[in-house]
Amino acid sequence: MSGTTSLFTDIVDSTGKAVELGDGGWAELLERHHALVRSEISRFHGQEMDTSGDGFFAIFPDPGQAIGAARGIRADLRELELKVRIGIHVGDCWVADDKCTGLAIHIGARIAALAEPDEILVSEAARTEAGQACRFTDRGETSLKGVPGRWHLYAVANTATTGTG
Repeated sequence: MSGTTSLFTDIVDSTGKAVELGDGGWAELLERHHALVRSEISRFHGQEMDTSGDGFFAIFPDPGQAIGAARGIRADLRELELKVRIGIHVGDCWVADDKCTGLAIHIGARIAALAEPDEILVSEAARTEAGQACRFTDRGETSLKGVPGRWHLYAVANTATTGTG
């Protein structure tokens, strides 16, 4: 697969929330979280690739759909009083044995890790391909842990310029 859009999510302070709610309450909240995230991934034609605890990894046909899903996820999780970090990147990856692999996947995960609470952070490649579908705030260049070079990142603005973003 070439030019795949990857999306990574991670709940902010999930350990603190788990301590606050206890095991049973956290398990119930996590079940609701998973259902909401899966619903948005499906609604925007994404494919869930992996979940680990409180995070998701999904791929999408294009960044506009990934951004739409990210916005929906963020809004849905606010109703559960959860904040999330989301990272989106476009790059080459390969699917083998129902697993997606390639440097682009590591880059997407690193971008998500740099996002502020409730922020959707995207790479230059994702911003460029998304085009006029939404507005972005320039977050500047940074290094990504373990990835060579400097990476220009953008935060997705809270308002769309069209109904698709």
